[in-house]
Amino acid sequence: MSWTFTTLKSAIQDYTENTETSFVSNLTNIIVQAENRIIKSVELPNFRKNVTAAFTSGNSYLATPTDYLYPYSLAVIDSDSNYNYLLNKDVNYIREAFPASATTGVPKYYAQFNDDFFLVGPTPSSGFTAELHYFHVPQSITATADGTSWLGTNASEALLYAGLVEAYTFMKGEPDILANYENRFKEALGRLTLESDSYNRKDAYRSGQRRINA
Repeated sequence: MSWTFTTLKSAIQDYTENTETSFVSNLTNIIVQAENRIIKSVELPNFRKNVTAAFTSGNSYLATPTDYLYPYSLAVIDSDSNYNYLLNKDVNYIREAFPASATTGVPKYYAQFNDDFFLVGPTPSSGFTAELHYFHVPQSITATADGTSWLGTNASEALLYAGLVEAYTFMKGEPDILANYENRFKEALGRLTLESDSYNRKDAYRSGQRRINA
């Protein structure tokens, strides 16, 4: 089974037996919250992307893409097309290691500064090419032109039960029903997770799992 935005809304209303106006008007938000619940719970290779950008000489910040969720790797590509992967650290580490932003060179470390920027160290001494491999937020089923999405087609069970969890939370529904849907969601999520076993977060250049002291 797969969902469109229209059929998913109808299914959630059928399961909850709720056609109350405020509930129906909030179904879009409920479904978006359900999608976010899935996206933040399992790392699916389908949601990985690569983009290239240029560092700015003398600027230790690099902007994240608009659909950015979290990093997989960040590399500097040199003039010979060699990839030099930066090690993921925290902001304090980089600031302590490179207290003077005037200390420039080829960046070796990066940290998530906030949702919009990475901090790198040392400060780039040139407009080096950067390649970011990252997990992105896919387009919502509520916003696509044809009302379909990857989750609606390939993770329909998880999306339905995530939607029902969010719906019953919104409704302040019966705790036992909510608990049942939570369990059904976890089971569906577990099956979805098995499909992404090839993703290994222990890799040295992925999302900060490995912390190497300089």
